[in-house]
Amino acid sequence: MTLNAAERHRTGEEFARNLALTRLAPHDVAADLAYTPERLRQTLDVDPASDPVDVWQLRDYLQQAVLDAGGTPVPHSVLNNRSRLKARLWFRLRSAPRHAFARA
Repeated sequence: MTLNAAERHRTGEEFARNLALTRLAPHDVAADLAYTPERLRQTLDVDPASDPVDVWQLRDYLQQAVLDAGGTPVPHSVLNNRSRLKARLWFRLRSAPRHAFARA
């Protein structure tokens, strides 16, 4: 399963919007996912060189982080449940960690 340029662009925009909704800094996300800053940037941009497993893990991480922050995630137009079923045929997807938001 590969994404074309338009799908990568849409997914990157959805990632950016969800990242903003988390109110997390990129270094927090990178630390939670154990990614280098460059790996996170490539994955957020859905760069053609990014690992598809990382893309799915980031998608799940951001979605859960938005919910944990009390928001409503931006829906994913490409990385939806139907696509996940197809991706599981191609890749060994990893679970996403959760960010430990401080409770007030």
